[in-house]
Amino acid sequence: MTHHAHIENVPAQQQEWPGRTADMDPQPDHGETSYTGRARLEGKKALITGGDSGIGRATAIAFAKEGAHVAIAYLPQEQEDAEATRAAVESAGVDCVLLPTDQRTEQANNELAAAALEALGGIDILVNNAAFQMGQPGGIVDIPSGQLERVFETNMFATFWLTKALVPHLQAGASIIVTTSIQAYSPSEQLLDYAASKSALNNFMVNLASELGPQGIRVNAVAPGPIWTPLIPSTFDEEKVEGFGSDTPLGRPGQPIEVAAASVFLASDDASYVSGTVLGVTGGKPVF
Repeated sequence: MTHHAHIENVPAQQQEWPGRTADMDPQPDHGETSYTGRARLEGKKALITGGDSGIGRATAIAFAKEGAHVAIAYLPQEQEDAEATRAAVESAGVDCVLLPTDQRTEQANNELAAAALEALGGIDILVNNAAFQMGQPGGIVDIPSGQLERVFETNMFATFWLTKALVPHLQAGASIIVTTSIQAYSPSEQLLDYAASKSALNNFMVNLASELGPQGIRVNAVAPGPIWTPLIPSTFDEEKVEGFGSDTPLGRPGQPIEVAAASVFLASDDASYVSGTVLGVTGGKPVF
């Protein structure tokens, strides 16, 4: 049985964006030791964006432990976190290809797709996980010029462009997974732009599942609730971080590996009839 360390109470803390895993208290669980693979993704080839830390890192580690070959994309300034992910993936006995990319242009995504296809020799699983958020406690009037563009370029446009570039190369049985959010269902005022982008991604996912179904390609979303990742201390005020996730029915924030486990299911042949759906990993908050 797999046991993840539950977080009881998160103390107040703050970091500069994009945040570093090493500076987090407590340290998140990405499944380095807690996750046990069962050969569910043996030989599959996966590209995971935002793979340097948080949910992306946990997904890379879980996929590797399940036997997948892994490539991760991440912002160039997150090289240190990316190398920590690679070390964890390699300790599971598979190679980890590092593809530093700022995904905010179509060209960058076309180049990322080409590099991933070349490095892995094909793609079976695409996890569109990279995201940007910046909480603004003052609401809409406090959202600075340029933030809306950055949020949608990173969350919505990059997912669209990268998926578009890779679809012609996907075979029947391939799985596309999009990280959306509880924010699409129960939005926070201070994340007005981010929540809207995640709602757009849910719509995109359902529509794409309809389009690609006849080709045998499945498309799904994972909607995390409050998950303890570097995004939290680096995009919220200190007092918002204190007690993070304690307002869920389960009474605690989630660990990155708890989200990754859902992606393992959606990526695997166990989910062969699952497409066009959102799997909530929210500690009990509703996703409908």
